[in-house]
Amino acid sequence: MKISPFKLERYFSQYEFRVRFLLSPSDCESLAQSELLDMADAESRLLWENLRLSYTESQGHPRLRAEISHLYEAVTPEQILVAAPEEAIFLLMTSLLQRGDEVITLYPAYQSLYEIARSVGCKTLLWNTKLGSSGWQLDLDWLVDHITGRTRLVIVNFPHNPTGFLPTDQEFQAVIDLVARRGIHLFCDEMYRGLEYDPTRRIPSAVDLYERACVLGGLSKTYALPGLRIGWLAAQEASLLQAVQNLKDYTTICHSAPSEILGIIALQNSAVIIQRSLDIIRTNLEAAHAFFGRHSHLFEWLPPLAGSIAFPRYLGPGTVEEFCQSALEQRGVMIVPGSLFDYPGNHFRVGLGRKNFGQALIELEKMLQNNPSFKAS
Repeated sequence: MKISPFKLERYFSQYEFRVRFLLSPSDCESLAQSELLDMADAESRLLWENLRLSYTESQGHPRLRAEISHLYEAVTPEQILVAAPEEAIFLLMTSLLQRGDEVITLYPAYQSLYEIARSVGCKTLLWNTKLGSSGWQLDLDWLVDHITGRTRLVIVNFPHNPTGFLPTDQEFQAVIDLVARRGIHLFCDEMYRGLEYDPTRRIPSAVDLYERACVLGGLSKTYALPGLRIGWLAAQEASLLQAVQNLKDYTTICHSAPSEILGIIALQNSAVIIQRSLDIIRTNLEAAHAFFGRHSHLFEWLPPLAGSIAFPRYLGPGTVEEFCQSALEQRGVMIVPGSLFDYPGNHFRVGLGRKNFGQALIELEKMLQNNPSFKAS
């Protein structure tokens, strides 16, 4: 199996721990272990204090799976498989797909959502989100035209990384109906679920709407706990989860015992943690709106509807890659250009979940003020 380098992850590996500010991370401000343990009730605290650092159940701790199942309407703990989020994507696609299958992926996308299918030998079709007068939009007509008898899997990601797009209930149901009519599997990356700015806009989980859906969830983004490496797959289809679990025996086998207990505590306190993440994002959204408004000759701000990311467009001199490199070299601010998503149009990703977002914007503004080429004509 040959697979292309993961551009975004290689970029983060190069700069993430060497720069002063990250303007493009997708996670929310991480919780300290002490903060999380302070949320534990007496029973969960005992689980933590009496924890033995032994092997754990391959499918995941039963209590962790029980807590995860509460996030869904149609899923039981037995229909959950715990795995690191990236591992879960890899295992699902290599278990389900075969050479010659057709896969449709909503685009732009996290690279593994299409690259792994390519490495298996699938024909991958990129379903482009449209940029209209009201922001990012789904092109449902394109999906209708490109689903064929060889389509094995349709992949979506809502709330969407990197645009922050969120479909309406009606749009999402239209996607479900299209795949269901042909019995096609649907994989929905729901890592940012819960970060809808308007809770009434939250769409149902795909696994609650369709028996051949499999969804990815995890604690890295919404729950501000990327260091735990806790994610999961939820699916009604028992044979699919069993195939994934069989393959997991050749990767991690089981999960980290401390991470599982901390994950239980996090999910038991989900309302508090999610509110904390949303409070940070809302504060940063106001700062972003003001910043990009002051520099509208250089940027087109495209407000997200949900999640901890946005995907504005650079309008200034040179390319977006040159702009991002200038921010790195002159102010120590790391910005992810859209080319790392193989996406044209001079877009770049903004991460809205960190507490020092405002400071990063101050540094970026200093660069703009000190460089005559960025001045409005």
